[in-house]
Amino acid sequence: MKIDNILDGNLKISPKEHSPLSLAFIGDAVYELYVRCRISGSKIAPAGKLHKEAVKYVRAHSQAEAIKAIQESLTEEELSIFKRGRNAKSATVPKNADVTDYRLATGFETLIGYLYLEGKTERLTEICKMAMSEAQE
Repeated sequence: MKIDNILDGNLKISPKEHSPLSLAFIGDAVYELYVRCRISGSKIAPAGKLHKEAVKYVRAHSQAEAIKAIQESLTEEELSIFKRGRNAKSATVPKNADVTDYRLATGFETLIGYLYLEGKTERLTEICKMAMSEAQE
């Protein structure tokens, strides 16, 4: 991923100090950008079609299925970050998402946000690739 330059000199709070939901907020944006770049880089299509394709990967159910499938390949640290996000109490749950899926997806996004803020772009890319691969099946 080539988006790590955004943070140069701007990170005032350590990723370990962020709340899980704050990390998920960042992770949601990072994963969506990753998915959009992958999709738009692999086919030429109208924006509406690209958006529908992206939604297949970024919706809570797809993220929940992806994290369940790749959980075994996470390090202890990554698993700990994921669990912090999964167990975080969110004020709301989207009406189109199952509560269990939503919590798993929040944990996934927390992990993505953490890896991004830590600058672990190689591992971040690896996990995003695995997640997209799982969401396709």
